[in-house]
Amino acid sequence: MIDGAIPYLRCPVCREPLARQERALRCPLRHSFDMARQGYADLSAGRLPHTGDSAEMVADRAGFLAAGHYGFIADELAGHRADGLVIDAGTGTGDYLAAFLERSPEAIGLGLDVSKPALRRAAKAHPRAAAVLTDLWRPLPVADAVASVILNVFAPRNGAEFRRVLRPGGVLLVVTPAADHLSELVAAHGMIQVDPDKAARVDSSLGTHFAQTSSITLRRELTLTAAEARTLIGMTPSARHVPADLLPTRDLTVTAAVDLAAYRPLT
Repeated sequence: MIDGAIPYLRCPVCREPLARQERALRCPLRHSFDMARQGYADLSAGRLPHTGDSAEMVADRAGFLAAGHYGFIADELAGHRADGLVIDAGTGTGDYLAAFLERSPEAIGLGLDVSKPALRRAAKAHPRAAAVLTDLWRPLPVADAVASVILNVFAPRNGAEFRRVLRPGGVLLVVTPAADHLSELVAAHGMIQVDPDKAARVDSSLGTHFAQTSSITLRRELTLTAAEARTLIGMTPSARHVPADLLPTRDLTVTAAVDLAAYRPLT
């Protein structure tokens, strides 16, 4: 629900605190922001240059995650227990944030995303999770130094803003695809290949603001039906690139491999 996160939110126009007035959030300078009836707040403060994942991509992601295929990622993240505010930057459906909150009963969750279809689900993902529409590339509508943990799973990384909103001693947890992530689908079905310079790009986006303290690679072999494999493709950017005649038609085994790195803010 949005109420638990409101003390941490800031007006995206003037940076003043926000208060709830029925189905709107307002600041002392009378800037007002609507809350969707599905429960998320729109703090985008103007037209966004992109709209994020489509309703079809979000539905595929929700179905795939509900089946538990990426549960090993959620479990590893949730092992970093916390209290206070946990921000999920690029929250999608809110599944990873919900799993984290289940293991951290004193924490309040805040999911940020640019996709309205995703936020409709994220707003209902957990009783202690709020969902806010915002562009991660812009200044985040969050107060300075309030987050104990930031989750960033397959999502853009705004190093300067992450550093600003993370409190001293907080941790940033970044999940990115490893080199062999979904390699079977990439080879056989034309999915977009993992950028070989991915690690360097992550370091470039965070290096002036954070120091990496640990990194592990998580790897699982997933046995998927043809329908599940099609859903997996559909929840990724490859959904726009893989022709229908290249989609899987038989069951297969797929390697899921991700890197999970922890970062502390530089002082």
